[in-house]
Amino acid sequence: MRMAFVLFDGMTSMDFAGFYEAITWLAILKAKENVTWTFCADKTEVTDDRGLKLKTDEVLPNLEGFDLVFLPGGNSTRKLRFDEAFMGWIRTAEAVPNKVSVCTGALLLGAAGFLEGKKATTNSSAYDLLAPYCAEVVKARVVRDGHVFTGGGVTASIDLGLYMVEWLTNTDIALQVQRKLEYPYYQAGNLSDVYMRTEL
Repeated sequence: MRMAFVLFDGMTSMDFAGFYEAITWLAILKAKENVTWTFCADKTEVTDDRGLKLKTDEVLPNLEGFDLVFLPGGNSTRKLRFDEAFMGWIRTAEAVPNKVSVCTGALLLGAAGFLEGKKATTNSSAYDLLAPYCAEVVKARVVRDGHVFTGGGVTASIDLGLYMVEWLTNTDIALQVQRKLEYPYYQAGNLSDVYMRTEL
């Protein structure tokens, strides 16, 4: 299973780190075969919204060969969604089986056309921005519509990571990872298309 983590300037690292920490346990626990991941961006190094610098593995790779593509959020997504060069690259993920975002990463999925006719969620501050891209904005921690998975704001990345672990394997593996993270809030065994509705 090949995973691509898309990184970009101005991203929020927590959006990325929570999901990354959870999903990569699939490899550590050998819960799935041949689990690998690649850090991808439009440059060799990106800087998050607080100045943390992150090195990337590949610059602008064709994303179609991956099994899962993940997009974090951050204030910069509001501008990036109008960047045709960047969005052209994101659209190479069209055939990827599992498309995943946290927070305003959903705006990038939406701008790429991947949320058309689908339910989705994002950071509560961007519900209005997400609305034109999807059929319905759902106020929830995790929303799944087919094989498109969107998470709410920031810490929802941990819930989404555990949800994806459970979706790709089973409840027992998700519980193992949950214990490793010492994260008591995830409700395993609840793989409905809307996980933990929230009204903020």
